Amino acid sequence: MAKLTCGFIGLGLIGGSIAKALKNAVPDVKIIAYDVNTASMDLAVSEQIVDVATSTVDETFNTCDYLFLCAPVSHNAENLETVKKVLSPNCILTDVGSVKGDIHVHIAKAGLSRQFIGGHPMAGSERTGYINSKALLLENAYYVLTPTEDVSADKVAAYQNLVKLMGAIPLTLSCSQHDYVTAAISHLPHIIAASLVNLVRDSDSPDGLMKMVAAGGFKDITRIASSSPEMWQQICLTNTDNILMLLNDYIASLEKIREDLADQSPTELYDLFSDARTYRDSFINASSGPIKRVYTLNVDIADEPGALASIATMLALHAISIKNIGITHNREFEDGVLRIEFYDENAVESAKQLLTSKGYQTHDKKF
Repeated sequence: MAKLTCGFIGLGLIGGSIAKALKNAVPDVKIIAYDVNTASMDLAVSEQIVDVATSTVDETFNTCDYLFLCAPVSHNAENLETVKKVLSPNCILTDVGSVKGDIHVHIAKAGLSRQFIGGHPMAGSERTGYINSKALLLENAYYVLTPTEDVSADKVAAYQNLVKLMGAIPLTLSCSQHDYVTAAISHLPHIIAASLVNLVRDSDSPDGLMKMVAAGGFKDITRIASSSPEMWQQICLTNTDNILMLLNDYIASLEKIREDLADQSPTELYDLFSDARTYRDSFINASSGPIKRVYTLNVDIADEPGALASIATMLALHAISIKNIGITHNREFEDGVLRIEFYDENAVESAKQLLTSKGYQTHDKKF
C-alpha cells in the first residue's frame, strides 16, 4: 500500500488538528504544509507533525493524495488558481470552511469539480491558531462532506474512511443542505449571542452592574460571542441568504412572544418554555456540533484561604487538566460556588470521583 501524503494550505486550529489526528492514526503519513505564519510552521515541524514545510504553494504539493484548504474562506477561493497549477489529477481536493455553497461555486469556475469534496469538521474552540490545535478536537465530531456531482463514488468512500481514521463521524450532505442546517444551528445563534451581549452592554448602568452579576444562563447562552469576529464576518457574507431566511423567522417568533407578553397570555408563555424544554432535552448529549458542549463541574467549597488552590493542586497531582476555574458569584441557575471547566467528559468524571472521595459535594452540569 502506497504511503499516504496529505497537504495543507493553512495550518491553524482546524488544519493543525486534522494534521495531528492523521499523524496519530497513520504514523507514517507524509504531511506537506504552507502557512503565512512561520512561527506556526516552525512549531509544527518541531513537533514532527509537518514533514515538509514550504515557503509558497508550489509543485511540492503535486504528490498529495489529499490537499486540505484551511486558510480563511475568502483566501481559499483566491488560492484556487495557484492550487490548480500544482494539483495532481488523482488528488482529492477539500476544504474545512463552515460555508460550502460559496467554495463549490468557485470550484466549478476553476474546473476542479471532478476532484473536489467539500469538508466541514464540526468542531472548534474559542481559541485559534495552530498552537491550540489538538487531535482530540475531532474525536466523535461530525465531519460533513459535500461532494460535487462530478466526483466519483470511490473518492467519496475513500474520504469517508479517512475521516473515520481521524476519529470523526462522516456525514455526507449536499452543499445547500449543509449551509441551511449550519445557518440554523450555528450561524444564527452566533448572531443572536453577539447581539444579546451588545444589548446588555448598551443597557448597563455606568457602574457596570449588569456585567458584574452576569453569570449562569447569560454566560451559557452568550459563550460563543467570544469567537473570532473575522471568521463570523466572512460566514455572514457567504451564507447570507440562509441566515436572512432564518433570521426573518426568528424575528417573527420574537414579535409573537412580545405580543404574548403584552397580552399577559399564560398558556402561550407556558408553551414557549415547555416546548423548548422538551425539544432541547431530546438532543443527543454529545460534543459533535459546531457549538461545542462545555464540560463543567461545580463544587461546594468553604470561603476560606487556600480552598480553591487546594482543589486545583489535587486535580493536577492526579493528571486531570483544567481548562478554566473560578468562583461563581451569581448562582441563580447553578449549584456550587466553584465552577471548573475541563477539556472532555472523561476529565469531568475523573474529577467528580476524586473530589467526591475527598468529601466534596459536586454538581455536574451538561449542556
